[in-house]
Amino acid sequence: MATAVQIRDPKTFVDPAVWDREIALLVRDNPFDVVMAERLFGQAIAYLITAMEKWGQGLEIGCGALVDTDVHAFILDTINYRAFCARHFNGGFLEHVPEIDRKADGTVMRTAQIIAGNGFAIDLPLWEADAAKCSPCTPGSNCH
Repeated sequence: MATAVQIRDPKTFVDPAVWDREIALLVRDNPFDVVMAERLFGQAIAYLITAMEKWGQGLEIGCGALVDTDVHAFILDTINYRAFCARHFNGGFLEHVPEIDRKADGTVMRTAQIIAGNGFAIDLPLWEADAAKCSPCTPGSNCH
């Protein structure tokens, strides 16, 4: 008999008012409608939580440009991003350390698999969109 797998909801990691604010900022600053902004922000939160929980394991995870748009938007809302990090990263701050050039080594799809293994549902089309371009994460680092 198979045991049901509990899927983690990214919305539970962000205060509802902050979630709504981030969606509004994404819609304001990008060619996204609310549905797309919700999809992308959910994947960005799943990615950030996974990066925090897997910190120090040398996994070299990184998202593609599409999901990274939402990661960057959240980072730019510094008060809310700082509070999110403090809450979920033992009071710390998860820094973003990108390289200039994007890698083409499978990082994006490998990262999606790691996030799925960490209990989050993957919105596969959002990850596949950048599968060939991959992440600009610094090799050998714990960056996100």
